[in-house]
Amino acid sequence: MPGIVERRSRIATARADFLRSGRAESTTVPGVVAASWQRSFSAGVDAATSQAAYHEDLDLTGRLMRSAAPVIARLSDDLSEMPLSIVLTDYRARILSRSETDRTIGTLLDKVSLAPGFNYAEGSVGTNGIGTVLESGQPLYIVGPEHFHEQLQPFACAGSPIRDPATGRVEGVLDISCLTEHSSPLMHSLVRSAAHDIERNLLVDRNECQQALFDTFIRLDSRTRGALMAIGGSIVMGNAVAQNLFEPSEQRTIHEHARYLMMGQSNPVDQIELSSGKVVHLRGTRIIVGHDVAGIVVAVQIVSETASLEHRASGRGYRAGETQPASLGAGPAVADLSVASGDGRSLLWHRACSGISDALRDDVALLVTGETGCGKRSLIADLYRSAVPGGRTMVFASADLDGPRIRDAERALADTVDPTLFLFTNIDRLSIDGVVVLNDFLVGLAASDRPIFIAATVSDADLGSGLPFRDLLPHFARAVTVAPLRHRIEDLPLLVAHVIANVTGGRRAAVSPAAMRVISRYPWPRNIRELEEALAVALLKRPVGEIQPEDLPGYCHSGASRLLSVLESGERDMIVAALHDAEGNRVRAAAALGIARSSLYRKLKSFGIDAA
Repeated sequence: MPGIVERRSRIATARADFLRSGRAESTTVPGVVAASWQRSFSAGVDAATSQAAYHEDLDLTGRLMRSAAPVIARLSDDLSEMPLSIVLTDYRARILSRSETDRTIGTLLDKVSLAPGFNYAEGSVGTNGIGTVLESGQPLYIVGPEHFHEQLQPFACAGSPIRDPATGRVEGVLDISCLTEHSSPLMHSLVRSAAHDIERNLLVDRNECQQALFDTFIRLDSRTRGALMAIGGSIVMGNAVAQNLFEPSEQRTIHEHARYLMMGQSNPVDQIELSSGKVVHLRGTRIIVGHDVAGIVVAVQIVSETASLEHRASGRGYRAGETQPASLGAGPAVADLSVASGDGRSLLWHRACSGISDALRDDVALLVTGETGCGKRSLIADLYRSAVPGGRTMVFASADLDGPRIRDAERALADTVDPTLFLFTNIDRLSIDGVVVLNDFLVGLAASDRPIFIAATVSDADLGSGLPFRDLLPHFARAVTVAPLRHRIEDLPLLVAHVIANVTGGRRAAVSPAAMRVISRYPWPRNIRELEEALAVALLKRPVGEIQPEDLPGYCHSGASRLLSVLESGERDMIVAALHDAEGNRVRAAAALGIARSSLYRKLKSFGIDAA
């Protein structure tokens, strides 16, 4: 015991010296702790006043919580005689759960915000048994003065990372905390063992999803003589019939469309035309495990081997790359849909163009759904302008319907002589009063004999909600969905060229093949708007010539499957810049960043960075 007290006293002295000088005594302080102090200091953590931030957007029903719950319950029973707390966090150091064996330790931890919802990342509260575990990627035992923050000095924390055995990704941290006088090095072994148990449960949980997909595929295959495919995560399966009926390129098209149907909210039934001319009918069965969609099993039936001329002329189910004639009354035909709103080759893009053109031609009120930023408004306006060159478009945002602009619409309706499109955007954001105003206006439009056309846009995320706009849906006779950019990878080259032409005004600029590969790998969660922003940033760095990968913003180099925090985004951009400066040499990049190579490798994987 005297040796332990003396060691802690030396570390406390070294910490005080570090806070004064910025240098840690290497012979006294463990290397991992000294490195953490330096990171904490560089991140701007105040050792006396910094506070943990609180978050509400926690996943309390996901795989990690399911897998950890029985392990934590058993650990609590085994350690019930010791006054300690067991904490589970996610991969961002946000506390998901805390259970304690003693009320006193719980009260003390509340005072330092070591409680559900609070973020114990190293960049927020300094060296600790959660954030430093995530930074180092290894189990750690942080005791008393080894903590950077003064408020954490009375505690001892043993933490261990929890990794998904299938991917190697750190999913969270298991931490045991107690007062230093009750601490024991055994805590380190206990927490490591418990973390391994959670990892085994994660593997079982993941296997449940895969097993559920496989079992459904086998069950349905035994009942059908037709083509059957199963898609989920990295798994793709097809029975012998599917393998014989469809070429590899056709199978890939079906797989991608099945993933699109899998993530939708509507019934997963559709009919598409493949590049070979085959028209196929898809009927899917989603596989749900817990709250997660594990995959989809799709029965594929060939409707026709080659699309008929009449079918192609009708604009339904034509092949990617073909153009679709459409008329609007006696107006001119749309000669080339690729000119509309940023070009497109994918089947989903052409289907949206066809659906909108058909609705305009048939003069029916149209509702266009899709994610924010996917180009709904622009596509409607461009197709209308192409079909009716002399027509005009009046666009009204949801805020306009609560203000004086609705009077402009009423006057425009009264004065309308030429064909006019009334386009109402984001009606899912309307207040109750706005819904009443728009409802009255739509009633007036329906009763008018003027040459008018009606369209509205709505976020597909709100279609299943109880928001007021749902009272307006009876006014619309047809709905079309514009797919997000991540499901239209074929469209990216033409869309990029279109955006660059708009931004540069004809200036010589292009995207190099290497930069296009980066663009194609990024999922574009904010769709076309985000692509426009990224290309604008790249053109500021390289106004003429070929845009290179390093010209693109840091987030374009990230394939992270999660939303990064502001701090993580900044860190990701620094890593991408360091890699480019080091010409892809990760050892040099890690040295320039002042972090260990292991930390760099972990961050590359966590952020999905593949820049070299």
